[in-house]
Amino acid sequence: MTSEIERRREHLSARFPRWTPRTLDDWLDHCAARYGDRPFVITDERTIGYAETAEWAARLADGLAALGVRPGDRVGLLMANFLEFAPLKFAVARTGAVAIPFNYLYRQEELAYVLAQSECSVLISMTAFGDLDYQTMLDAVAPGWDTGAATTLPHLRQVVLLPTEGSEPRDGVPTVDSLAELGDRHRGECPGGAARPDEIGDLLYTSGTTGSPKGVLVTHDSVLRTAYASALTRAFQDGRRILFSLPCYHMFGYVEGMLAAMTVGGAIVPQTAFDPVRYLAGIQRHRATDILCVPTMTVALLEHPTRVDHDLSSLTALLSAAAPAPVWLWERVRAELGVEEITTGYGMTECGGAMTLTLPEDPLERHAGTVGRPKPAGPAGLPDGTLATYKAIDPLTGEDLPPGAEGELVSRGPTHMRGFWKKPEETAKALRDGWVHSGDLGRVRDDGYLELTGRTKELYKSGGELVMPKEIEDLLTAHPAISQVYLVGVPDERWGDAGCACVVRAPGADLSAADVVALCKRRLARFKVPKHVLFLDAAELPTTPTGKVQKFRLAQYAQKRIEDGEA
Repeated sequence: MTSEIERRREHLSARFPRWTPRTLDDWLDHCAARYGDRPFVITDERTIGYAETAEWAARLADGLAALGVRPGDRVGLLMANFLEFAPLKFAVARTGAVAIPFNYLYRQEELAYVLAQSECSVLISMTAFGDLDYQTMLDAVAPGWDTGAATTLPHLRQVVLLPTEGSEPRDGVPTVDSLAELGDRHRGECPGGAARPDEIGDLLYTSGTTGSPKGVLVTHDSVLRTAYASALTRAFQDGRRILFSLPCYHMFGYVEGMLAAMTVGGAIVPQTAFDPVRYLAGIQRHRATDILCVPTMTVALLEHPTRVDHDLSSLTALLSAAAPAPVWLWERVRAELGVEEITTGYGMTECGGAMTLTLPEDPLERHAGTVGRPKPAGPAGLPDGTLATYKAIDPLTGEDLPPGAEGELVSRGPTHMRGFWKKPEETAKALRDGWVHSGDLGRVRDDGYLELTGRTKELYKSGGELVMPKEIEDLLTAHPAISQVYLVGVPDERWGDAGCACVVRAPGADLSAADVVALCKRRLARFKVPKHVLFLDAAELPTTPTGKVQKFRLAQYAQKRIEDGEA
């Protein structure tokens, strides 16, 4: 397997001997010229090729320009992984505006905040998704939006709707189809070339694992460098076909899925929500070669009773990131899904996406024990050929720590953010002397691989002693009766904070709170032993749409359950 992987990397490196900075729309045009009618976006209902996507994006861009969109404006996309997302995203880039792919699961107050904070001027939105009716939400947060007079959001000039979930747009409100028709009547209104590769292309709101979302400013060129480095690290073959439901408002679906596939003329099979049956059926129907997951999704695929009824023979690769996973999970992925090329990784929106990945040829222990090393990026990277440089610093003093020492991980590289939109204080805290401060605790090993040990904001003091949740989570996750576990600190009158282990049992497992505490007592210092044990179903874990457990919300949930006498 290793020689085949190396051959594919060499082939990809030969195709990119020099790095040419591009805007996103120029990148689409470049790919359309090279790959033409090759499929680019595949859904159960329709497939569009590269050339068709570029032509559609140009029509939409002309329509946006006719609506008054100009370079530097901010255009919001409230859009799940529908086929229309791709041409709309590249259309915004073609106008020179900044795209804001919003989290489409936002509730009313959250949507009001990001629309106002981003100073969004045009919003392209679904009419509905799941139990969310966006037109009704807009009535509440921006009265008059449907007539172009949203007084509470003065920057919002226009809303364009995509009919979804059987919900029809209001009379008089333009749709995505009518936007393209408007473009047809104003051909050439947006000639392209309105932005430079080093200008801001995206304003991406963080998923909020520790609090309110912040708008991260990244350039056109930065996300393309990250995408190429991912394809190189994972040794993409020509025409790779990637299936995912992770949303494209997040770097995972957007960069690791859509943009990375383009480097080899590949295709994406986007799904609007995760369902294990749809994943399995999609792999079979569309002959997907690669899937993007988080560990909870991977477990759901393995444990679904219909898995054996599907033909998964096309599947060769899997990227499962955003949370750690034990060796046994990777062993089952190889044995039961037939996937040989397993990869995990680590990154942040603030860094431009995933900065580190394990190699598909790495041993399983390295996938379980590390989050990879800085991705090789060739001419798209730093002078040493990597995408980013990492080091550990003392989280209190900011002083550099020796190699191998545990501290806060900081990084720098050509893909890192320019800052947070309209948040100078937060920018100054996160971006210091060119280094992005992650808030994550870890170490850089001698071989360059990173080990994560926790979050600086997850640490808590119990009886005056500092407790690192990751240490206890690693111990408990190794128990065969435990599928997932997260340790949080909750207020305690005697100890200041006390540990609460939030445990998801393995299917069919019989495990008690006493069992959990007994294991900890045998292996840990007394102050590290959790005082509370709370059993949950996986569905009860508060997560971001990309599968990251929001520990601040989990701590609030655990505290309430404890106060109610349930743990």
